[in-house]
Amino acid sequence: MDTAHEIREFLATRRAKITPQQAGLPAFGGGSRRVPGLRREEVALLAGVSIDYYVRLERGRLAGASEEVLDAVCRALRLDEAERAHLHDLAAAQRRRPPRRAARRSKEPVPASLRRVLDSMTGSPAFIRNGRLDILAVNPLGRALYAPLFTTAASRPVNIARFQFLDSTSRSFFPDWAASVNTTVSLLRTEAGRAPGDAELTGLIGELVTRSDEFRAAWAKHNVRLHHTGRKSFRHPAVGEITLDFDAMEMPAHPGLTLTAYSAEPGTPEHDALCLLASWAATTQEQPDEEGSVRP
Repeated sequence: MDTAHEIREFLATRRAKITPQQAGLPAFGGGSRRVPGLRREEVALLAGVSIDYYVRLERGRLAGASEEVLDAVCRALRLDEAERAHLHDLAAAQRRRPPRRAARRSKEPVPASLRRVLDSMTGSPAFIRNGRLDILAVNPLGRALYAPLFTTAASRPVNIARFQFLDSTSRSFFPDWAASVNTTVSLLRTEAGRAPGDAELTGLIGELVTRSDEFRAAWAKHNVRLHHTGRKSFRHPAVGEITLDFDAMEMPAHPGLTLTAYSAEPGTPEHDALCLLASWAATTQEQPDEEGSVRP
């Protein structure tokens, strides 16, 4: 990844999202504006730095910027938590410092202790992924929920992004396909800032940019996000539409791994659908392979 290019595009796209009125500024120079959002001189004013200095930053030269200057730019551009972290990650990458967390290669086995945690979660679909969105281990109910990914995948590990953009069945499996893939692209963009040296991530992004117009358009937006909790809908081929709460928990003891678990409140239609999924899964029991994933 060309870090300087990433910095330029990220700052420019964030700047384009904010109007002078939103920032509490009068329009500089009056008259019509040739650029959407804030101008560079307006960001410089809001951040308390010189115009020349901010221009250098937006040209991709963050290596010499202090944490205080970066925070000032974050405030000026009204960056959210994920965007702030991404800008700091890009600066760290340019300074040749280690990323905030190391990328975990998909070929490394998931620790046995985490596989036991998955196995113990009998009432919740759950899986462990890395930052590239490879599903590295999954419990039987999670395998049942994500059955289309495991049925159609040509290779292992199963990758959520590759399924969403390159497999036509994803559009029926995810009822709100557009929102789902925007989340996926934002997560991959976030990971690219955390682990710019991950060759497998770069390869995945290159493949998707080349083969998917939708991915290419979403990637160009430079959106990032944190994805810890929320609700997600599926149109399952065996049990129909099901909407579940999810919680995604990063594993501090195992950097780069995230455990995602789905649940439903008892007594709700969602819980009834989850029970139906569990009954369906019980009729298609499969044994885990040597890496903790189950065989299709």
